[in-house]
Amino acid sequence: MNDKRMSGNKVIQLKCEGHTAEYELNNIIHLFIPYIKEGYSLKTCYEDKQIDVQLFLDGQHVARVNQAVRWTGDELADKKNIKEALKRGTYQILSELTGKEMPWGILTGIRPTKIVHDYLNKGLSLDHIKTILKNDYYVTAPKIALMVKVAQAELDILSKNKEDEISLYIGIPFCPTRCVYCSFTAYSLETKGHLVDAYLDALCKEIDYVAEAKSHVPVRSLYIGGGTPTSLNEEQLLRLLAHVKKRFKLSDIEEYTLEAGRPDTITEEKLSIMKQMGVNRISINPQSMNQKTLDVIGRRHTTEAIKQVFYKAREIGHTSINMDMIIGLPGESLEDVQNTLAELSQLKPENITVHTMAVKRASRLKEQQDDYELTQAEHIEKMLNVCEETMETMGLKPYYMYRQKNMLGNFENVGYAVPNRECVYNVEIMEEKQTIIALGAGAITKVVYQKGERLDRVANVKSLEEYISRIDEMIDRKKQGFINYHE
Repeated sequence: MNDKRMSGNKVIQLKCEGHTAEYELNNIIHLFIPYIKEGYSLKTCYEDKQIDVQLFLDGQHVARVNQAVRWTGDELADKKNIKEALKRGTYQILSELTGKEMPWGILTGIRPTKIVHDYLNKGLSLDHIKTILKNDYYVTAPKIALMVKVAQAELDILSKNKEDEISLYIGIPFCPTRCVYCSFTAYSLETKGHLVDAYLDALCKEIDYVAEAKSHVPVRSLYIGGGTPTSLNEEQLLRLLAHVKKRFKLSDIEEYTLEAGRPDTITEEKLSIMKQMGVNRISINPQSMNQKTLDVIGRRHTTEAIKQVFYKAREIGHTSINMDMIIGLPGESLEDVQNTLAELSQLKPENITVHTMAVKRASRLKEQQDDYELTQAEHIEKMLNVCEETMETMGLKPYYMYRQKNMLGNFENVGYAVPNRECVYNVEIMEEKQTIIALGAGAITKVVYQKGERLDRVANVKSLEEYISRIDEMIDRKKQGFINYHE
């Protein structure tokens, strides 16, 4: 190998020789950037089953890690071993330089529990797996404990999947306004509201095709998300849910979720429509129970409105409610997070999903990042610890988890639930062990083969106008994807 590349930023310049781990090493470097002031260069080499990582400052040698690569003789396995050895070497040098340990060590993927699943499938004991996570991946003890808890909960849910069973996702890409942190396919009603009915026309046509094509296939979970599905008015919501009920046999579906989301979009009539149309799980997502924060992030509702909507949902008969909160929102302190937790404890939802703020490229927060005070990693860790302790006292257990790029502090999102009230769809979409057919603008179908060993994606266009005008093409894409699946 003689591949040579140079990349990086003004803090650390990365030089790669003899390997293709540039992307992975830049991810490791990114974790330590906040703690490094001077301009360093990092030379990373692979040759003859050895990795060599050297750190320089102004041309002067600062540190070095030289290690043998575990060699199996299997080409794919050894490529992975080379990358992981380089990641470990890079991590060791930067951790020593900064005096910092990252909570997730060298793990940068979005589905860390898959590692636990893979090792369990190989017959390793939990104690052995924990040792590997500590020694090979440098994951801290609290995150190892969380990984194991979540992995076991996920496996219990996944073990109930039936042969050829699928789940469904229906996207409603409209919101009253766009929150500063949002990067989803979502359009403000102020600018795109005139397209809602035409969008529903196209969506119902796609629903018709999928219902017909998969009429013989069991559906385990159905999830209507967004955007904010309750941005639809009462007539539009009834039209959509009645069509879903007509086309799919809801009595056979274990879980039917609708993201009610923002309380300023929820009315008593909409809650009643959901209940009458068979929805058995809803989300009411405050993100924060601090009014000053809601104002900053662009939410046009009050904390009192959140409570009123929650109690109205209970009164109507909704017995499985999720509430989202976000850690690291602009300007929030530990005391603000504790206040949100105290308020949610009083409401007693069956699910709480704790998100760590991720500053994504497509969000307004990324465009205006200097205008917002973002919470430091040390504070995020304290906030997440308080969340975990509070969930335990509320009787909620962690059951699914995922990570995203550009998350504050390199932390995670965790779903907590009362036992036996876990969201099946959340686990299915994360662990990719079941085909999920997705409908609507920006929706991506994931066709799973061989119990997760292979996955194909069938994407719909994101643009509302193009989805509406090209709906026949979106249906043809699915037809082809389904044909390939059966082949």
